[in-house]
Amino acid sequence: MKTIIFLGLFAVLALNSVQGLYTDKYDNTNVKEILENPKLLHSYIKCGLDQGPCTEQAKELKSHIIDALENDCGECTEVQKGHLEEVFRHLIHKEREFWDQLVAKFDPQNKYSKKYEDRLSKLKEA
Repeated sequence: MKTIIFLGLFAVLALNSVQGLYTDKYDNTNVKEILENPKLLHSYIKCGLDQGPCTEQAKELKSHIIDALENDCGECTEVQKGHLEEVFRHLIHKEREFWDQLVAKFDPQNKYSKKYEDRLSKLKEA
């Protein structure tokens, strides 16, 4: 049984590697819980802005921000794409100051963030 579990985990990791996807290690993160907790959310944002310490998870997320923006999250799992849209929608509608700071840091020419703003500004905050 342990061998089957190990082989299953190995297959998932190998498949993600072959497909060039980001790790799915954090796909089960409760994004809504983070977004609803200002202290926790702000700690993630401050990590991204190099204004505060980073947890292991926040470091992992931060390391993919530019690539995800430039490639429309092309290497994200479907779950990660949903999480990204949920976070961006929240920041655009409820944390605009932080959204603007993140855009200034990761997309100063507004090449990629504009399309997210256009698409998500039409959707109401869930």
